[in-house]
Amino acid sequence: MAGIAIEGIRKSFGATQVLKAVSLQLRQGEFLSLVGPSGCGKTTLLRIIAGLKTADSGAIHIAGREVTRLRAADRDIAMVFQNYALYPHLTVAENLAVPLVMRALTPWQRLPLLGRLAPGTAARRREIAARVQAAAEMLRIGHLLDRRPVQLSGGQRQRVALGRALVRQPSAFLMDEPLSNLDAELRASTRREIVELHRAAGVTTVYVTHDQVEAMTMSDRVAVMMGGEVLQLGTPREVYEEPAELRVAAFLGSPRINTLKVAAAPDGLRLGPVTLPLQAAAAPGTRLTLGLRPEAFALAGEGLAARVEHLEFLGAELLLHGRLAADESPIIARLPQAETAGLAIGAQVALAVEWRAALLFDAEGKRLRLAPQREAAHA
Repeated sequence: MAGIAIEGIRKSFGATQVLKAVSLQLRQGEFLSLVGPSGCGKTTLLRIIAGLKTADSGAIHIAGREVTRLRAADRDIAMVFQNYALYPHLTVAENLAVPLVMRALTPWQRLPLLGRLAPGTAARRREIAARVQAAAEMLRIGHLLDRRPVQLSGGQRQRVALGRALVRQPSAFLMDEPLSNLDAELRASTRREIVELHRAAGVTTVYVTHDQVEAMTMSDRVAVMMGGEVLQLGTPREVYEEPAELRVAAFLGSPRINTLKVAAAPDGLRLGPVTLPLQAAAAPGTRLTLGLRPEAFALAGEGLAARVEHLEFLGAELLLHGRLAADESPIIARLPQAETAGLAIGAQVALAVEWRAALLFDAEGKRLRLAPQREAAHA
């Protein structure tokens, strides 16, 4: 069964090109996150999928049906916004029922008094009530059905918004930064709820976020967007461990990846006077960028010499902010707290490096392959 197909979507606002021929294929039941910095085009793309904006060119298919020119109401999708979009005068049960009432009842049957006398209305309303109850129990808000939105916490309102999408049983869920208004603890718990909801419903889901933690922990695949383009599409592990270019490597990861300016040499990579045990397929003297994640470092008896400039205690871990002796490059190392006793600002340390985790990029930021050598770093 088809999921969602996005084919060559372009969109400009005046002279500004916001989307540049974006194409994506989502499998049926897949959870895909669109992640990137503000202004990268991810929300515009989601609104085009939803039918809330019109693409300049390209096509959208949902569940095997082209919907490019259809109204949002005719696309069989459910959308969850960051502001919940609940009706304040309706109870939770009535908010959950809105999409079912609009779909299952005629305008005459929706009338508060006379409509209930119309043939078939009672049976349809019983069916609506059953589906509302089932969605509420799945989201653990069954005890809130008689309350109004003003009586709910932010997390409860978000679950109501999710439930309203769920009862429709749509072909696709579209979510636009639905957790941005929640505090850190609620975001973590609601992330789990959304993933569980997705697994239970099996509905193809497009999730927009600027929060890489959400994208990496919730998704089957992640599409990293910048400047109106998809830079890379892959599983969370693929885009983190095997970034296609420097912009992807720099965006994903907290703290962000360390970048060191190096030069290709016959016997390795030169970092100032130090030769690193890595071999690049580049002409000697070629200027390159070496990427090392903070977790690639460990304190050791020998390795890259560095001076400690700042220490951040994170409980089980400690972030060491320092500067390499080789070329004064700033460096951040994520270290087990138990192994850092006695470290102090101004101390000189040696950092061993897991060279197999190193990433190399050319002058344009494109990924290059490299192979570790057996020798340790040496001056």
